[in-house]
Amino acid sequence: MSPEHALRPDVLRYTAFTTDPAGGNPAGVVLDAAALDDAAMLAVAAEVGYSETAFVTARDAARRRFTLRYFSPLAEVAFCGHATVATAVALAERLGTGDLLFDTPAGEIPVLTARDPGAPDGPVRATLTSAPASSRPAAAAERDAALAALGWSATDLDPALPPHVASGGVHHLVLAAATRARLADLAYDFDALAAVMRRHGWTTVHLVWRESDRVFHARDPFPVGGVVEDPATGAAAAAFGGYLRTLGLVTGPVRLTIRQGEDMGRPSELTVETGPDTPRVRVSGQAVPLPDGAR
Repeated sequence: MSPEHALRPDVLRYTAFTTDPAGGNPAGVVLDAAALDDAAMLAVAAEVGYSETAFVTARDAARRRFTLRYFSPLAEVAFCGHATVATAVALAERLGTGDLLFDTPAGEIPVLTARDPGAPDGPVRATLTSAPASSRPAAAAERDAALAALGWSATDLDPALPPHVASGGVHHLVLAAATRARLADLAYDFDALAAVMRRHGWTTVHLVWRESDRVFHARDPFPVGGVVEDPATGAAAAAFGGYLRTLGLVTGPVRLTIRQGEDMGRPSELTVETGPDTPRVRVSGQAVPLPDGAR
């Protein structure tokens, strides 16, 4: 065995926000990354090729507290929801379900893991509590630059859900499509949108369509990570909860469903819980291991 091979970490592969290996958002998970430096983690993430790979760089298993870092194929990201869910499920399968605490570059992220009481051998559900979520109106220049890169016009937007820059740990531009057809027709300028996002520090552009007050559909271009689109974006879902609260559309405790990945052939379902006086947002979903060789 070569020294390079001996140092290669064991990478687990899970798909999050689904119970079907053909759905959800795949994430790499490295449960022992203490010996890896930044360059090595980035190289692993690039080799894995998923939108994110999570690395456990320190652990206190007795206290169920872990330090997590996240890398896309191109760069480190401060927070990633689907990789958090995948890591929590991987740990729960090995340590047992219960509370976990992740120290991330975006702050402390508590996660509750549990199985359905009616299916004690079924998939583990993980519920993360985000960093404080906030939102502000997007400047006209921010909005217009993103629309141009997307090939959208202002008339494609839902006037009841104005463009905002929202955060639940990392920043996302939120644009609400006026129709489901507009959301489904996504063919954008990869390099142009990446340049706009880098200029403004956005992790994804969170494109949504409101089916009802409690059900939304979403798509998340992620060119700054080297990925055309994310099939499920927990960080954006958390930010979206803060966005709805800022708009005054959350008047009491609420549970929302975000359906994502359907237009990519990888259906995902994210549950978002928030309230009018709750700065943090809860995002939950299940995750399952991917079969060997799956991409």
